[in-house]
Amino acid sequence: MNVRSSTPASSPNGVENGGRHAYRHPRERRTRTRREVHRARVPVPVVHYWVTIVCELQRTDSLRHYPNPITSLISVTPVWLNGTPVFQDSNGIAIKFFIQKDLPTELQAELCETITALGGRVEAKVPRQGFVLIRPHTNEGERLILCWDSPDRPERHFVPYTYVEACKIAGMLLKQIFVENGEAIKFHIDSSIANINARAALSARIMHSGGDPSASAQTARVILADPNTEIFQHLVKNYQGVPGKYVESYLWVKKCVEKGTVVYTPLVYKNPGGRRPGEERTQFTEEDEERLCNWIAAKIPYKETGGRTGNRLYQQLYDMANDPEYTWVTRHTWQSWRERYKKNSQRLDTLIQAIVEQKKPSLGEKGQYGYVRKPEEKPKRSRKRREDGLGAGPSNDDDFLQAGPPHPMAMAMHVSLSAQDGHPHPGLPVPPVPVDIYQHPSAHPHLHGVSHHLNQMQTPASSSMGLGVIQDGVVVVRESPAEEEMEDEEAEWEVRVGNDSPPVWGKRKAGEDPKENGKKAKVGEHTSGHPASGVIQRDGPILHVVDQSILDIAREFRFTVEEVQEHYDRCGAMERTRARFKKMRDTLSALADDVA
Repeated sequence: MNVRSSTPASSPNGVENGGRHAYRHPRERRTRTRREVHRARVPVPVVHYWVTIVCELQRTDSLRHYPNPITSLISVTPVWLNGTPVFQDSNGIAIKFFIQKDLPTELQAELCETITALGGRVEAKVPRQGFVLIRPHTNEGERLILCWDSPDRPERHFVPYTYVEACKIAGMLLKQIFVENGEAIKFHIDSSIANINARAALSARIMHSGGDPSASAQTARVILADPNTEIFQHLVKNYQGVPGKYVESYLWVKKCVEKGTVVYTPLVYKNPGGRRPGEERTQFTEEDEERLCNWIAAKIPYKETGGRTGNRLYQQLYDMANDPEYTWVTRHTWQSWRERYKKNSQRLDTLIQAIVEQKKPSLGEKGQYGYVRKPEEKPKRSRKRREDGLGAGPSNDDDFLQAGPPHPMAMAMHVSLSAQDGHPHPGLPVPPVPVDIYQHPSAHPHLHGVSHHLNQMQTPASSSMGLGVIQDGVVVVRESPAEEEMEDEEAEWEVRVGNDSPPVWGKRKAGEDPKENGKKAKVGEHTSGHPASGVIQRDGPILHVVDQSILDIAREFRFTVEEVQEHYDRCGAMERTRARFKKMRDTLSALADDVA
């Protein structure tokens, strides 16, 4: 709509008829325009939006582009929504504001203009109903809250002075939703929200809606955190059982402001487990116990091996529920099956032992608990260094006699000699003999027979197999063609080229005797009942842990493997077997010698 200007020629503002406005102070311009509008009988609500626009134009120095500001500004769209001013209630009554007195003068003037433009009214005294604009965390602001905050005045709100601008941007009056029983709800902004700007904006939004964002995690009612971090889940776990304390996402504040009310994240029921009231428990029957005993007897026949009270055994049982023969498993949970055995172990062990004696399973059979398939052995890749000078001198008979027993994990091959002629037993293959052991005649008569026999064993078959060649009474072991052609592509086995320094693996360690490298391992005297036997050590397969333990017990306490094996089969416990033979050896050692 257009309004005709009725400014007289002798106007104190210096505006002539048909002339232009001169620049004046905002207060002078506001007084003059109100008088002009009143004379032109312009409706009062029109004043509230063009005053603000005039101030904005003055601030941007754009007033000169408007030849007649009054008639131009009246046709501008109003700043409030739905035709209702922001700072007016539903009855059209202006909302009252009180501004903290120690704020800068320019700031107070700007607040007055904005409040008036949005339909509000600035009071010189603290109103009973309305808003008190303060600067947070200042002495004057704290004094105003302490003096004028009262439960008897629930309609009096203390907000930061930025509340006016926030309402202007939102286009509506921000409700004080974060107030409970006349007191501000305390918030704590967790450190998981690391962005400083986000924390400041969140704090301002809380204060604009009546909340207090400066509380600690212990005293706060609402803890705001980033839901995309582990800290959020940790806070939920710690405080979800604390009444009157809530952990919310930082987006929760915006949702509450948009809805105009506080709605906490609802709780959902999570089944805590156990039977429902009135539900009967499934009782164990004799048939259930019989089936349980058969399962344990098949998986762990010997209690000494352990595992009967573990969880995995009964979890495997419950996993068999899809098998038609194990449909009975679902009558109870795997925890119930375990507790049934645990609480009745003495009685059920007797039944299990009877089943084991009837079926007589051997330890380590396929299907027993704890035994898995042995992994495939990886082929060993060895690189043997060629030594210069195969002969290292005559063998020392004393070293040969004092050599220790063979390695327990090695496979020994015996060459049996008859007591009459000292020749090997017919029909037995003679293994290759390491170099430098039988170079010269020995003082032992049985070794002479072995050397004589080896000199007569040179056959095409043995030569083709690479067992060795007899040269001047010395057994020369041939290297396998595969070993000569095998190459290792790894960088650590690089070779020396030209006059370069030798590789790392070819350097001799400090203090190492070069003569020691050429010596071969001596063959020890065998004392297992064959005094005329030569022992050749070979790498053998890795023994099972049970067989290895039995072998260790036999060697440690000097008993035969058959005796240890027989006792272990009876008791089924390795520790009891070890203790048994230790006690027997101690008893034998304690006996006095029968000396005449």
